[in-house]
Amino acid sequence: MTGTITSDIRELLAHPATVATIATLDETGAPYAVPALFLQLDDSGRLVHPELLETSTTHRNLLRSIWFELPVTITLFSLRGRVTIVRGKVHKAHVSGPLFSDHYRELRSRLGDVDLAAVWLIDILEIIDDTFALRRAREEELHPFFKHLDRLAVADRTP
Repeated sequence: MTGTITSDIRELLAHPATVATIATLDETGAPYAVPALFLQLDDSGRLVHPELLETSTTHRNLLRSIWFELPVTITLFSLRGRVTIVRGKVHKAHVSGPLFSDHYRELRSRLGDVDLAAVWLIDILEIIDDTFALRRAREEELHPFFKHLDRLAVADRTP
């Protein structure tokens, strides 16, 4: 990923009001999305997702993602209405070693007596600005005649 793109993601993740979710696929292919409270971006431009619970659905789905090369989607939402969708691929899971230990100590200092199942590294494949104004402009450009009749009726009454 380019420096500008990852710096935008880094800025979003650094802001305490940004809400992040991680969506994975279960064994049937159904999406499963949960808040990603501790999501970070490492120095190499990979997303870092510490998963606390060994038996969580997200942990199992991430494992399935690495085995079967299934996609992972992260959504970042800022209070200013900016929505960024990150499509990614699981790169690696750390279950021991220095990276794991650093995250383990950090999480325990913040949350107390908690476990850490793994530190998942996710390669960023695509970043999409999905803010409503941009989505609407794209839709109107691609489908200029696809409007609800009530919008046309209201537009005709505007002085």
